[in-house]
Amino acid sequence: VSYKESVGTGTPTPVTPEMERVKRNQEICSSVLYKENIGKATPTPVTPEMERVKRNQEIISSVLYKENVGKVTPTPITPEMERVKRNQEIISSVLYKENVGQATPTPVTPEMERVRRNQEQISSVAYREGLGKATPSPVTPEMERVKRNQEQISSVLYKEHMAKGTPTPLTPEMERAKRNQENISSVLYSDSFRKQVQGKAAYVLDTPEMRRVRETQKHISTVKYHEDFEKSKGSFTPVVTDPITERVKKNMQDFSDISYRGIQRRVVEMERKRVDQDQENLTG
Repeated sequence: VSYKESVGTGTPTPVTPEMERVKRNQEICSSVLYKENIGKATPTPVTPEMERVKRNQEIISSVLYKENVGKVTPTPITPEMERVKRNQEIISSVLYKENVGQATPTPVTPEMERVRRNQEQISSVAYREGLGKATPSPVTPEMERVKRNQEQISSVLYKEHMAKGTPTPLTPEMERAKRNQENISSVLYSDSFRKQVQGKAAYVLDTPEMRRVRETQKHISTVKYHEDFEKSKGSFTPVVTDPITERVKKNMQDFSDISYRGIQRRVVEMERKRVDQDQENLTG
């Protein structure tokens, strides 16, 4: 208190980039000097005896700590205490945001990204070098039994601490709100389905099993086709003979006779000769 009373009112100075640079240089220098003053040490291996002594010390410390703890009277958490706790959290959040000043954002340059990646790699290497060798211990049936017992005890204690709930009746208003929510969910699902799935093909891997099934289906289809063809072979479908069918049949036969006998070719030659003769008559 006396120290704070003797301190006068100071003038705050803004933190400039030059001050930031000097501060970082001081930190780097302090780190270098600290590492220079540290001498060379001889590492000692962690033996099973040292591990046993360490575990015993931890157990003894835990026992002594529990012995020194006196008996306390538990107090229930009242709604008033909950309200005060929430108010304190809100006040702390507001005061924290008020004390935060305005900062100048600096862009993340490629050089900063490179240094950051190098630092992460160095940290990873140093962490792995500092890890010692551990002795794996098998999971015995006794350990499994203790683990199951602990889970059952935890489950029982959890259920004992649970308070009894008051069931609320399902009113028509709640039913209506539930149906509305289901309808809204259905509409949103349909929209997302149309945007993401509808109209897009699903890709399936062409595995050897798929190829074998496809070949088998082709063989089955071929066998079925030949079977149906053999059954229908030798049979015919009767067609009613009408005058139109007769006329079409006769025309087709005439066309076939003309093509077969070369009558069409002779007609074309005669027509060409007639045209040549008419040209000669006109010129003569």
